This record gives sequence, C-alpha cells and structure tokens, in this order.
Amino acid sequence: MRGVNKVILIGNLGRDPDVQFLEGNIAVAKFSLATTETFKDRAGKLISQTEWHTVVLWRGLAELAQKYLHKGSLVYIEGRLRTRSWEDKEGNKKFATEVVGDNLVMLDKRMDVNNGDHPAAHHHSGGQGSGSHGEGYTGVEIPPMSEPADDLPF
Repeated sequence: MRGVNKVILIGNLGRDPDVQFLEGNIAVAKFSLATTETFKDRAGKLISQTEWHTVVLWRGLAELAQKYLHKGSLVYIEGRLRTRSWEDKEGNKKFATEVVGDNLVMLDKRMDVNNGDHPAAHHHSGGQGSGSHGEGYTGVEIPPMSEPADDLPF
C-alpha cells in the first residue's frame, strides 16, 4: 500500500511572503501561516489555540504569492509535508518541517480589482506538468524562516 502525504490548511499569513529567485530564475516563496482553533473548556470558557506553519510555494504559485498575498491574507493551502535538515554554523544538526503547497486559494473578501487588488477566492494549482511545485529541487538549500514575532495571525 502506498502512503499518503496530504495537508489542507486555512489560515492567515503571519507576514508578507519572502520570495527568492534561484538559479534559472525559479521563484520560491516562504511565509508563516497561522491556523487557529477555538473551543470551549469544561467551564465553558472560550479557548483559542494558534498553530504556526511554514509554507513553501514554487514557481508560478510563488510569483502569485508575491503579487497578491500579504500579512493577514486569508488563504486555503493544499500540499504535503516535507522535512529537511542542515547543519548550522556551529555544526549542530537542525530540522524544519514545511508545507510544500500545490494549490492556493485566496479567501479574502473581494477587493476592488481596479485598484490592483486581487479577486477573492481565486484558485491556483501547481498541477502535474506545470512545474509549480518543488519536485526535483529538494536538494536546494533554502534558509529557515525566523519564528513569528508574536502569536497574532495578522
């Protein structure tokens, strides 16, 4: 039986996407995404728990993120988990688990398109053959993002 590595997240960007262009003009975007779950404890008090995720988008999706996404944007991300490791300056082994996005849906309320803002709920997919995801680029060294400064999703 084959394994399944599928992640679906809806959350707010914790900061503007950090976009870099690698050799061959390949775009890669990284950003933190906050997902918040709210529940009531036994006493009926409302409790919110925020989880932070590092999202990586490649090529066309990275360029869309650079153009349309900003701190606080509400997005739907579909992708897979990828864990990578590296050694820091002191020789300590470090690990990072990231969500490599294959699909992106912008969920912000509709903006005024005439002002250059994006239309909401616009769906973008990496898809097979489009080269939007990082297949074949798993050995590329992308420096880790620093942790979010606060626990607010936007």
